[in-house]
Amino acid sequence: MTNDIRIRRKPGKWCIRAGGAVLGESSDVLELSEPGLPDMLYFPRDGIAMALLEKSAKTTTCPKKGEASYYAIHTKSTVIEDAGWSYETPLDAVAGIAGHIAFYPDKVTVEEI
Repeated sequence: MTNDIRIRRKPGKWCIRAGGAVLGESSDVLELSEPGLPDMLYFPRDGIAMALLEKSAKTTTCPKKGEASYYAIHTKSTVIEDAGWSYETPLDAVAGIAGHIAFYPDKVTVEEI
């Protein structure tokens, strides 16, 4: 199987917010491009307030990336279910995204700062 996924460092400093809270900021964000899908930003865990995230029971499998685990975000007023995902042990072709979490753009706000 050929892998046509590209991973590269996204220049700039990026911020992620949900429910009025800043979840994290990082200059080490990765951008993953996969044909037919929108580009996704992957934030390193060490730049995210992991205390606000809770791993859910949901998992999915991608033939190009491996098994994804999902995370809910706990804010002061609500829980945003399955708002982000991570490939804990991604396939070798995308090993660069290990230790990173991506978020659904309709559930969080991502902006360059």
